[in-house]
Amino acid sequence: MDVGMMMVFSSYGWENCTDARVWDEEIRLARLAADSGFDCVWSAEHHFDDYSFVPDNLALMVHLAALCPNIDVGTAAVILPWHDPLRVAENAAVLDMLSKGRLRLGMGRGLARREFAAFRMSMDESRGRFDEAAPMIVKALKTGFIEGDGPFYKQPRVEIRPRPVHSFDGRIYAVASSEDSIDSAAKLGAHIVMFADRPWEMRAPMIELGRTLHRKYHGGEAPNVMLTEFCVCGSDLASTEAEARKYQGKFVESNFHHYEFLGAHFKDVKGYDSYQQKAEMARKGGLEGAVNGFMQAASWGTPDKILRGLEERRKLVGDFELNIAFRFGGTPLEVSERGLKLFAKEVLPVLKSWGPTRARMAAE
Repeated sequence: MDVGMMMVFSSYGWENCTDARVWDEEIRLARLAADSGFDCVWSAEHHFDDYSFVPDNLALMVHLAALCPNIDVGTAAVILPWHDPLRVAENAAVLDMLSKGRLRLGMGRGLARREFAAFRMSMDESRGRFDEAAPMIVKALKTGFIEGDGPFYKQPRVEIRPRPVHSFDGRIYAVASSEDSIDSAAKLGAHIVMFADRPWEMRAPMIELGRTLHRKYHGGEAPNVMLTEFCVCGSDLASTEAEARKYQGKFVESNFHHYEFLGAHFKDVKGYDSYQQKAEMARKGGLEGAVNGFMQAASWGTPDKILRGLEERRKLVGDFELNIAFRFGGTPLEVSERGLKLFAKEVLPVLKSWGPTRARMAAE
């Protein structure tokens, strides 16, 4: 199994936590992950808010690619409606050249109304912008040329310099939750990226739909979905459960605040039907219900409990890649480091030993 570490860059839940401290702690964890056997370090893109602030994750990954030469670097994700696709393609080509082919390019369309408003953009355009920009960028990184003649991007044909050096086959990712996003990701041939924000039984049908659509569009098996989650790992189950309820709970609270899930605006925005479903669940169950659902989906507890949970998840959704955040919701750095080290020592080697589910079943 491919296992990465996710960086959120949040100060929500910490007291008197400066932005510089947030970045120092996340980069410290990235270096630790690189030295501990993880396959990739990933980062979100967010702006303006304590929830998360990584305004340019491609620039961040240039730094980390130099700092950590033995691990892949990934974006989960570059939010395409907020960028010129030409600049995304150029910056991705530079990073991939400098890192010698270690970039995994993840793309998304954004969800927070407050971020779209600050960029002076309508969320109604996010689907159209993503569906226009993403294929332009993928084609540019494949051919070395970018062009477009859609309603949003009138891009004259121009060469990307420095020219892309390495094939991006298998290294394109797309955040997807709704049926429309699943379809877009499948058309790109991308790894679907999903977040642990609800029980996986609710996610399984969309994951299977992605595999079906990929076979329809490309005639072969889909790349593994990447499941991104928020982990508290410790040696004592009772104390770790208390930590998980506290820190995962605070992260859910920040999620509610940043995305305004208690509001009613998702029903009026094009292409956000799955988030309208989540908003309705949030209003019905409240914060406590959301935290309980989150804790059903996320990993927490002892290494043995975490492994058993991941094994059950694999039985439910099939093979997947894993991307884990250890710092979120006010988690003290020492708890984040403890969890990362224990996970790397006792969970990671077992996950690395897992072969493909289908191959294992065929052997049996």
